[in-house]
Amino acid sequence: MTHGPIDDDGPGTRPHGEGPGRQPYDDGSGRPPHRADPPGRRHRTEDGPTSRPRGDDGATNRPHDQDLSVRRPIGEPVRPVRAHPVEPTWTQPPDPAQVDPAVLGTLLRRHGWQRRGGATGRYGRWTPPGPAGRGMSLLVPENRAFPDSDDLLGEALMALSRSGSPAARDVLVALAVPSDEIHWWRDVPTGPLGTASWVVEDQLRSAARRMLLAAALATRARAGYYGARHRRPAAASLDGVLVGAAPGGRRLTAFVPVSTGRPLALRLHQALYATREAIDYQRATGGMDAFDGAVEAGVSHELTEALVALVRGTEGARVAVDWAPAAGIPEGGAPPAEPVEFSPGDLPVLREAGARYLREEPAMPVRITGAVVRMRRSGARGEGTIRLRVIAGAEVPHVRMTLDEESYRIAGQAHLVGLPVRVHGRLESRGGFRRLTNADGVAPVQVDEAERDRLMKSLQETAGITAFFEEACGGD
Repeated sequence: MTHGPIDDDGPGTRPHGEGPGRQPYDDGSGRPPHRADPPGRRHRTEDGPTSRPRGDDGATNRPHDQDLSVRRPIGEPVRPVRAHPVEPTWTQPPDPAQVDPAVLGTLLRRHGWQRRGGATGRYGRWTPPGPAGRGMSLLVPENRAFPDSDDLLGEALMALSRSGSPAARDVLVALAVPSDEIHWWRDVPTGPLGTASWVVEDQLRSAARRMLLAAALATRARAGYYGARHRRPAAASLDGVLVGAAPGGRRLTAFVPVSTGRPLALRLHQALYATREAIDYQRATGGMDAFDGAVEAGVSHELTEALVALVRGTEGARVAVDWAPAAGIPEGGAPPAEPVEFSPGDLPVLREAGARYLREEPAMPVRITGAVVRMRRSGARGEGTIRLRVIAGAEVPHVRMTLDEESYRIAGQAHLVGLPVRVHGRLESRGGFRRLTNADGVAPVQVDEAERDRLMKSLQETAGITAFFEEACGGD
């Protein structure tokens, strides 16, 4: 075997760092010279600690000149940081100058705080509910007639912000976002130390959301059964609603902002009382006629199903609507009274009313304009089923329909060239107003160039089909 030349000094002990193919190190750093130090690397000197590298003129090289990241020296002050652009500002205690003492007193009473004395006409001493409030009290002025009113308000608001009590948090939320409050209570057993099982908590939240959605639907239109109608805008109207839950899965509070959600709170308030009256009428007379008139107040299949979900599995449930004290009582609303109560004995009537609404909601004659998004048939010829994304003519996102062979061909060609179609028929309530029957008069619809380009962006167009539809639509 042949080896290349070896640079060797002969037998004996080699100095540290020397060997075949290697050069002796010229310092004690343990680094071979061929590995160049990166620019700006700190070197350890013999006469002291590490120092910054210096340039040819003896000046210290600054980190920004070398594009290096360095840590802030300990003695240097912290550079101010820009606030997060989406950080909510209402989480801080409200400004005492913007708080009405009478509103604060109303909210404290509403959320269970007890007045324990104080000078009448000047201030009151309030203590929070439950054992968690022992040793804590607030001095709240009744008005601003005295010089120390702002100081007392500021101290009370600061104490509320530092308290861990849910009652304190709810008061602050109501002050920060003037809201109508909707309260739900369920009489269910609690777990150890006031905890709730996952199922119990989820049942309460789910029933509350379904009830709010039913009220939001009723603000759009009056109907005994909505199905898929108005559902998307109604769900979007709930985005601004805030929620505060109490431990134990027995109570939930929704804060509905007055500026955007007062019609929702008012409609729910009226619908709950109408439902209670209709149930009492049915128990007294055996007739369901009161539920027919209750539709005008906002009662629907969706609301009865939400109430069934709220009451089922409990010994009883209650719902109350409290108006924002800063905004007053709305027109058509009633002063706060006892919560509306429902018991398991009401479930058969609620279920019967819901089925009645579902059964008797009539079909709607409509003329729908929509884009074809799905087509299916069993063979190469004959009738087929299509699905339209509704653009106009009905308050539902999609509809399905069965078409004859000629109408199916027209719909398919419209789909290929990116044109919507218009069709007449009856929107059936069965299935949630998602199916069109007796579909007739399928025809392409002329649209502007921007809309057509958007519909056609992923489709291929052939010259023959284009000529056919340009003639049908009267285009250029």
